[in-house]
Amino acid sequence: MDKTIISVQQLMSGFSQTDSLKIEKALAIVSQTDASPPSLRPRGIDVAMILMAVHIDVETILAALLSDSRIAGRISEPDIEKKFGSIVAALVKDVNWLNKLTVYNLEMANQPNQAEILRRMLLAMTHDVRAVLIKLAYRIQRLRNLHSEDYDMRRFIAQESLDIYAPLANRLGINQFKWELEDLAFRYLDPQNYRFIAKSLADNRNQREACIQSFKETLSQALENEHINAKVYGRPKHIYSIWNKMFRKNLAFEDLYDLLAVRVIVDNMATCYSVLGLVHSLWQYIPKEFDDYIANPKENGYQSLHTVILDTQGNRIEVQIRTRDMHEFAELGVAAHWRYKEGSQHNAATAKNIASLRKLLDERDNNAILIENFRTELFTDRVFVLTPAGKLVDLIKGATPLDFAYAIHTEIGHSCRGAKVDGQIRPLTYQLKSGQRVEIITVKNGYPNLNWIDPSLGYLKTSRAISKVKSWFKQQKQCENITIGKQLLDKEVKRLGVKALNLDELIKHFKMEDSNFFFESLGRGDISVQQIAHALQIPELEPAQLRYSPQKNLPRSQITVGGIDNIETSLAKCCSPVKGDNIIGFISHKRGITIHRRNCPNILALDPEKKLQLIAAEWNSGQQTRHIVPIVIHAYNSQTLLNDVSQILFQSKVHITDASLRTHTDLSAILYMSILIENTAQLSQVLSRISQLPTITAVKRKT
Repeated sequence: MDKTIISVQQLMSGFSQTDSLKIEKALAIVSQTDASPPSLRPRGIDVAMILMAVHIDVETILAALLSDSRIAGRISEPDIEKKFGSIVAALVKDVNWLNKLTVYNLEMANQPNQAEILRRMLLAMTHDVRAVLIKLAYRIQRLRNLHSEDYDMRRFIAQESLDIYAPLANRLGINQFKWELEDLAFRYLDPQNYRFIAKSLADNRNQREACIQSFKETLSQALENEHINAKVYGRPKHIYSIWNKMFRKNLAFEDLYDLLAVRVIVDNMATCYSVLGLVHSLWQYIPKEFDDYIANPKENGYQSLHTVILDTQGNRIEVQIRTRDMHEFAELGVAAHWRYKEGSQHNAATAKNIASLRKLLDERDNNAILIENFRTELFTDRVFVLTPAGKLVDLIKGATPLDFAYAIHTEIGHSCRGAKVDGQIRPLTYQLKSGQRVEIITVKNGYPNLNWIDPSLGYLKTSRAISKVKSWFKQQKQCENITIGKQLLDKEVKRLGVKALNLDELIKHFKMEDSNFFFESLGRGDISVQQIAHALQIPELEPAQLRYSPQKNLPRSQITVGGIDNIETSLAKCCSPVKGDNIIGFISHKRGITIHRRNCPNILALDPEKKLQLIAAEWNSGQQTRHIVPIVIHAYNSQTLLNDVSQILFQSKVHITDASLRTHTDLSAILYMSILIENTAQLSQVLSRISQLPTITAVKRKT
C-alpha cells in the first residue's frame, strides 16, 4: 500500500468524524493533480504526521496541510478563512511568514546574541505559538530529506536548525522535536563524528540490550513483589547529546556511563521515592551521581529522580524515576521556563503562554475560547528590526529610528538627521515594528538636538539613548565652563599683576583632581574670583571679600554696631546673614563695616591680628528688610523640580532673584537659588516646606 495512503489513514484515525471531514477537505486541496516529481509534491501530510506525535489539535493539522509553499495559489487566505475558520487562516498566514523569513546567515553561528535575538523575533512576530510548532515540523521534514539537496544548502539548513530551531523546540518543551532536529543537523554538519558515534552504538548494541534487559527483568520482578505498579523501559540515547557530553567533559565514548539508561514511570510522587529506595537496596549506587529534581526542579520545571547504579557485571546504569505527569511534561508539554533576558526572573506573560500551550498539547477537545485567545505575548514589549546589512537589533516597544541609531553607535545617533524604514522616509518619531529594515541618514560632524530628550515630543524611548544625549550636552557645558574658567583666571592674574602663577599649587589648594576640574569649577561659579585672589595671597583684599563682594549698603537704622545706631553697614555675601542670625561686624579700612554671621567660615578663619577689627553688631527691631539668601536643593528627579519649588516660594510670597539647575545622567539634580527672605523664621519655614516635596533628598542654606 502507498505510504501516503497509510499516512492519511493514520492521520484521520486520530480525530473525530467532524474533524476528519475538515481534514479530508484540506487534503482535497493539497492533493496532487499533476505529474510533478515526488521532490516537488506538497509536504503537508508528512508534516501533519510529525505533529500528531505531540497530540496537537485539528486547527494545527489543517494549517500544516495548507501552509506548504508548494501549493501557493491553489487557495487564497480569504478562502481558507471561509472554509476552515479564522484560526486556521491566521496560523497559515504566520507559517507562510516564517517560511519566507530570510534573516539567518551563517555568521550567526559565531554570534550567539544574534541567534538569540532571531529566536525572540520569531516568537514575537507570530500571533499564535502553534505556528512555530508547525514551522518546527516543516524543518524536521526538510532535514529528513536533506540528502537530496546540494552541499552548501545542506550545511546552511543544518546550521540554521541547530542555531535557531532546536533551541526553540527546547524552549517549547517539545523534546521529541529537539532531539530529532539536533541529530539530523549534526549528521550533515559533522558526518565523520556522527558516523563514529552511530557505529559505536551499533557495535555495542547487543551487549547493551542484553545488559538493559537483564536489569529490567530484575527490577520489574522486584516492583511486582512490592506491589508497585510501574512501567520500566530502556531510554534511548541521542547521537548529538552523546557528542556534546564527550566534547564538554573530554571523555572517550567508552567512558560514558549513561549509554545504559532505564526509565521507570509510576503513578504518584510518593512511589518515586519508594522505587528509588528499592533500586538502592538491590544495587550499589554512586552517591555523587544522585540528583533529586523532584524536590529541586530544574529551572525549566523538569522533575525526576536520577541515580546511577553498578550491576553485577560492574556496568554503570542510569535510572530515571518519574510520574506519568512529570514524564508527559518533560516529553510533550511546554517544559520551557525560558527567560525574557538571560539571567532575568520568570516572566508572567511567559507563564501564561506556557500554561495555555500545555493545555493545547494535552487536550484534544480544547476550549474554543482558549484557542481563539491564545497569542504569543512572550515578547510583546520588544521590537526586532534589521540594519541594511541584515543585523538584528532588539529594542523596547515604541522605539524610534533615533533609538535604533543610538543602539548601533553613539556617533551615528548624534549625527542622525533622518531615516528610511523599509525603503521609505519616516520621521524620527516613527514607532518601529518588528521585522522592519532601518537605514539611518547622517550628516558629517552632527550633534544632537536638545528636543530629543523632551519626553512629550517622542523622539527617544530607550533610556540608553536618552542618557547618551544628556551626556553629550553635559560634556559641551563642561567644555564651555573650562574655557570660561581659563579666561577668568587669566583676567584675574593680569588684574592683580601676578608674575609667576603656579597652577599646580592653585589646583592643590582647591583640592581638585586636575586642571580640567579646576577650570570647570571656576567657570561654573563653584570657585569665585575672590577665592582665587585670596589663594594668590593679595594683601589689600579684606577677609569679608574673600569669597563674594558685599551686598549694597543697608539702611542705617537696621543694625546697631557697637551700641550705636545709624552707622552705614553692608552684608557679606559669603554667609548672607538674615535678620534673626547672630551677627558680627568687620571693620574694613577701605569699605566700611561689613556684617557677617558669627559662624561665617571667613570670620572663624581670621588670624589674631585681623580679629582686632571685629566689632559687636545686632539687628534692630521694627523695620522689615528683605535679604538675599542662597539655598541649595538636592533631588533624585529633576523633571518638575524647578516648577515645584517655584510654586512653594510663590505661595510663601518669597521672591527668587537667581536660579541655576544642574542635572545628572541618572535624572538627579542640584538646584541653586537665591531668594529674598525677611528673617530666619521665614527661611526655616520655606526650607521645611521644600523638604516635604517627594523628590527632595536635601535642602539647606548655602554657607
